Amino acid sequence: MASVSGAQPSQSLARIALFKETDEQSRKRIEQRCRWRRFQAHDTIIDRASAGHEVHFVVSGRARVVDYAASGREVSFEDIEAGGIVGELAAIDGGERSASVVALEPTVTASLEPRTFLNIMADHPEVGLAMMRRLTSMVRHASERIMDLSTLGAHNRVHAELLRLARHAVGGDEEAESARISPIPVHSDIASRVSTTRETVARVLSDLTKDGLLKRERNALVVPDIPALEELVERVRGE
Repeated sequence: MASVSGAQPSQSLARIALFKETDEQSRKRIEQRCRWRRFQAHDTIIDRASAGHEVHFVVSGRARVVDYAASGREVSFEDIEAGGIVGELAAIDGGERSASVVALEPTVTASLEPRTFLNIMADHPEVGLAMMRRLTSMVRHASERIMDLSTLGAHNRVHAELLRLARHAVGGDEEAESARISPIPVHSDIASRVSTTRETVARVLSDLTKDGLLKRERNALVVPDIPALEELVERVRGE
């Protein structure tokens, strides 16, 4: 891991969703207060056991939020694409880290100390509002996952995760009829997210392919009929 120094094109927060409504001059001032770092694939960006509370903005690359069960099994919570943010909970409340964050590929982050981050939200209401919307989305997503884990069988949880990936692939477009999920998600990653086994995931994907609800391309899973997959998930949720 190496710090990023000097004036480089990557040293911009223009792609960070949290600052989408922030004027350019203010954003550049915030950029000057950031610590810019580059991580290689598999590097730890945030260690759950660390005492730090800084927040990281994912400028480029991709990161994964993970934790580990007592048995050592990895539990994957979320993949953070470029433009996202990690570490905000500890930065806001000063509490312990709730999970670790690892780079999935070469990744550049811009980090801020907690007090600086809190002051920016106070001084820029549009940033504070964007943060509130993100936290609201996290609560909604967590509630949905809890309900799925509590009420759905393993096969149905895989269906629900594929639907979530499909919606993400189309940027949340409610009118989209099909989706291309790329790269192809690793079976073990899906299994970790929905608390099942790789073998179960493989069987479910095979069944969906036979039913015409899933197609495999060289480096993508294609969901040709999102409404049909959504109906399959909602039918089980409604039982």
